[in-house]
Amino acid sequence: MTAAKRPLPSLPPIPFLRDPRVRLLLTSGSLLFTELMLIRWIPSTVKYVGFFTNFLLMASFLGIGVGILLGRSGRKLAVSPFAWLLFGVVLLVLVAHLDVQVKSSDEVFFGLAESTSADTNFVVLPIVFVLVAALMAALALPLGPLLKSQPPLQAYAFDIAGSMAGIAGFTILSAMWTPPLVWFGVVAVLLLLLGLGAGLGPWSPISGIAVVAVLYLALLQQGWGATWSPYYRINLYDAVDSSGVKVTGIAVDGIPHQGIWPGQPGEKSYYQIYNWFPARTYNEVLVVGAGTGNDVAVALQHGAGHVDAVEIDPAIQQIGVDQHPLKPYADPRVTRYVNDGRAFLRTTTKHYDLVIFALPDSLTLVSSTGNVRLESFLFTVEAFDSVRDHLTSDGTFVLYNSYREPWLVTKIDSMLQTAFTTKPILRIFDAEQAVFADGPAVAALNGAAPPGDTVNPVPVVDGQAPTQSTDDWPFLYLREASIQPHYLIALAFVLLFAFFSVGGAAKLTKTPLRGFSPHFFVLGSAFMLLETKSLVSFSLLFGTTWLVNALAFFAILGTVLLAILVNSVLKVRRSRPLYVLLFAALVVAFLLPPEQLLMDPPWLRYLLAAVVAFAPVFLANLIFTFSFRDTKIADMAFASNLLGAMLGGVIEYAALITGYRALLIAVAVLYALAWLFASRYRRLADVGLSAEAS
Repeated sequence: MTAAKRPLPSLPPIPFLRDPRVRLLLTSGSLLFTELMLIRWIPSTVKYVGFFTNFLLMASFLGIGVGILLGRSGRKLAVSPFAWLLFGVVLLVLVAHLDVQVKSSDEVFFGLAESTSADTNFVVLPIVFVLVAALMAALALPLGPLLKSQPPLQAYAFDIAGSMAGIAGFTILSAMWTPPLVWFGVVAVLLLLLGLGAGLGPWSPISGIAVVAVLYLALLQQGWGATWSPYYRINLYDAVDSSGVKVTGIAVDGIPHQGIWPGQPGEKSYYQIYNWFPARTYNEVLVVGAGTGNDVAVALQHGAGHVDAVEIDPAIQQIGVDQHPLKPYADPRVTRYVNDGRAFLRTTTKHYDLVIFALPDSLTLVSSTGNVRLESFLFTVEAFDSVRDHLTSDGTFVLYNSYREPWLVTKIDSMLQTAFTTKPILRIFDAEQAVFADGPAVAALNGAAPPGDTVNPVPVVDGQAPTQSTDDWPFLYLREASIQPHYLIALAFVLLFAFFSVGGAAKLTKTPLRGFSPHFFVLGSAFMLLETKSLVSFSLLFGTTWLVNALAFFAILGTVLLAILVNSVLKVRRSRPLYVLLFAALVVAFLLPPEQLLMDPPWLRYLLAAVVAFAPVFLANLIFTFSFRDTKIADMAFASNLLGAMLGGVIEYAALITGYRALLIAVAVLYALAWLFASRYRRLADVGLSAEAS
């Protein structure tokens, strides 16, 4: 007779961490923190994905929705697949060196041209999308039962509180310039707390070993030498410029971005304005995109009385402070600012003799929603208007970059003419490097050549003239209002994969199609578009910085908690007045676009912006919490809402054609559809909704 095998020992759950409210708080916080970590970390290595961060957001929404569906089976896995999937993501991103370049004559992807990766490896985006969706689904497995374990509004409040904690935690770590090693460590701690709440089984150490392996890979591959600013992974390297001068290069997310020039900077663009007007000195100078200080150093060398140096990335500016051999930032004539250039122009009352936009191409998007880059609102007709208003009576505006496409040079030329009503002067070096100048000093030439140097004609481009960028359509690097084929292919894949993954999860858990809620699905799509429009508006009004975006997102979640409180205390009985108020707020937001709110004093701008931008968000949350309050299928309602949000992320790309203001029309149509699903077509709505008067 053989002895019976004794089961491996398990650690019982810790009572406090077993509480469903605490577990829901930890689960939602883990989901948001992991989502932000992936959106921040993956593009730092896979640069192509940096131009499609909203695809990572859509993958997160899809994954959480599928995870809720899979959690309905009630099966408890001996080993959570999350750590293994995280291991797989890190392995593929760091070891396989996934990346891709985009070849498009109608859209410029700054940075990809400098990448050394393959030209046609378009499989990278689907791979990353699938992995992120699977990763988030694994982490969201317990979310459905937790949502059903308590009254719907209470559960939703704990979910939102956990999400806000996740955002706050990652925002604090970003402000401290922490590396991914710390982020992964936080995820490991959160997994441990969730495990202690569920009871650690015999296989739990295996998951821990996988997480440790992930941390090791992150440390081994990306090393200690990188500086992680809130925007980039920054590395320094030794380089040689075209004239043979040794410089210290700065690479962001693995792409050469700028250099620290010893002695006199070697780029011709730095000196062009002084070559055009050699006898001119500039008392007040503004440099936007000051970087490590090269343009500041040149301005000082040419007798500038005072320089305001504005740089959006604090780490890059600090590198200039510490390592630039000319020490321009230590000069008492220089004042440093860490800010978005457009926000600085909006808040300063000074007038300048010279304003320079010094290579302000960001190589990254500011948010996981929208397609707005850090410099998008610097290159609009309204931004050039703002520069014009800050020039002295004989001031000059200069901007330069390697624009790569002749149509982009033509586009900027036409935008400058619209803003300044005079034709700018242009100098082109090496076919790509172009320097523009406009303003009163250029207008005074009356079409003649500047005294010190020659000018070049604007390139002639075939076909339709490029569409000018505006605050509503801030897409400098698009030739015209259109959705490029690579976007359409990627979006088609997203929709197809979502259809099969949701269908597969429903079949696996035997969830009938009628269990899905069209009402909550449409609410998710509408709110995703509304959130995108609100975040873009706040970027324009208060600066396209990581902190503004984080605070705006945090404030949006704060309105959710306020809506929960209102619905809990006031016991709203009918949703019709809420929809009427929402439509009225959307009309006001449409008639008062954010560019009309750019007014002084600042407190009035903040107040009006808060009312116009957040009133629709708050009313939309009141509608959602009203519906969610009485639902009998909280998990399916929440999953339907998340899947709808993913579709909203797809619809968001319509802004590339219509501009962001028109998204409000789509929002209104979707909320009207949600109203119909909730009131008229009862059999298509959540079966738990309380009856309303028709």
